[in-house]
Amino acid sequence: MAGNFFAAVGASVLNLCAEVGGILTLLFRVLICLLPPRFDLDETWRNLHKMGVRSVPIIVLTAFFTGGIMVIQAAVFVKKFGATSLVGWGAGYAVFREIGPMLLGLMFSGRVGSNNTAELGTMVVTEQIDGLRALSIDPVRYLIVPRVLSMIVMLFLLTILGDVVAIVGAALFGTVLADVSLASFWVSFSQNVHVADVTHGLIKAAVFGFIVALTSCHFGITVKGGAVGVGRAVNNAVVAAALGIVLSDYLLTYALP
Repeated sequence: MAGNFFAAVGASVLNLCAEVGGILTLLFRVLICLLPPRFDLDETWRNLHKMGVRSVPIIVLTAFFTGGIMVIQAAVFVKKFGATSLVGWGAGYAVFREIGPMLLGLMFSGRVGSNNTAELGTMVVTEQIDGLRALSIDPVRYLIVPRVLSMIVMLFLLTILGDVVAIVGAALFGTVLADVSLASFWVSFSQNVHVADVTHGLIKAAVFGFIVALTSCHFGITVKGGAVGVGRAVNNAVVAAALGIVLSDYLLTYALP
């Protein structure tokens, strides 16, 4: 019994090391294609539209109500202590530094990352990747690099949009449901939220986009086992991306000013 337990633990550790090694290998190959830049621009533009423009509705909806919920929850306490003048600062600080990039990163992983893994996995199962290699086309240069760049750029831009929408939602919900005037909210926000708070969150967004891109691409191009393997790869990619986002968020919070 104990032997089976240790065997299972050892197998899990080896599998984890293999996946981490595969992701790092993919990272190295992506960097080789970027220095100097050698990738397909048309494929990059297609991915920018597919991953970014189509994600706008869900990002806007999520950000708007997240900002509103945050103010509603905080209103009970700020009213109790007479600190309604701090609502704007609290909303801006939390959204720009933490809630915006992290929540939107997780949403991006669930929508874009999973779709990317499924698409690449299907290409592996149907031997389209092998077809590219047969034509002397590097799959990393043609498929992976454009997707990595697109995810980084689009999550960065979507985070900017989401932050703005979340602040608007916080201000509107605060006015309607928490009796915090727009003037008071704006004064508190503009006087206490600084550029460093904004850049802090945007750096996180770029890193999160990179993590989602690498994990989703890695699990997509290493699919085994047909359609069942594609489903398993999608699940693993989303879990790995979420874990990577949480861990990197913890490290960046300490490292960034």
